[in-house]
Amino acid sequence: QVQLVEFGGGSVQAGGSLRLSCEVYGYIGSTYLMGWFRQAPGKEREGVAVIDSDGDTTYTDSVKGRFTLSQDNRKNTLYLRMNTLRPEDTAMYYCAADYRLGLPRLWAGRFSYWGQGTQVTISS
Repeated sequence: QVQLVEFGGGSVQAGGSLRLSCEVYGYIGSTYLMGWFRQAPGKEREGVAVIDSDGDTTYTDSVKGRFTLSQDNRKNTLYLRMNTLRPEDTAMYYCAADYRLGLPRLWAGRFSYWGQGTQVTISS
């Protein structure tokens, strides 16, 4: 059984930074895809950034150049560094993991494991 636990959400002003962490408990697989999604009230869950077991990353266009995804395999932890935050980044952020490859990388429906979420609020 895989468990994902997120940390690091909070409230900051526009232009500020936050770092989210996702601790992974359990074994996902020798190949995997992990990442962050977000969901604002009244909106669909949106893929933000993902990384696979080869270290290849994919970002949604709105965060390119501002967000950086990384992983520490020794600590079984995934990080999302978010800089130059905007009010439109406000959402619940979820960590997700999947053992399958070959499916659309930022598609929420392909992920098997989810964390409980951490709230990020950006004020203008």
